[in-house]
Amino acid sequence: MTRRKKTRSLADKVQIRTGKRKDFKKWRHDHPDQVTSSTRFTQKKRQQRKLQAARKQARQEESQPIAIHPDPASHDDPKRKDD
Repeated sequence: MTRRKKTRSLADKVQIRTGKRKDFKKWRHDHPDQVTSSTRFTQKKRQQRKLQAARKQARQEESQPIAIHPDPASHDDPKRKDD
């Protein structure tokens, strides 16, 4: 009695809709209006984006401000000090 070789790949085992993975990819490409993400996935991603935005905001608030275009009146020019 021969034994089947164990495989880690699930690609051969996937059977969705029409029975073949390639068929599902084609169906998904042909019907983009019927393909939607699950509500659980969209809620998870929305929460992740909120957390990411909050972390970015916190980093920006705690960092030092950089004067990219400083005001010329307040800028001390070393050449004009002896005037």
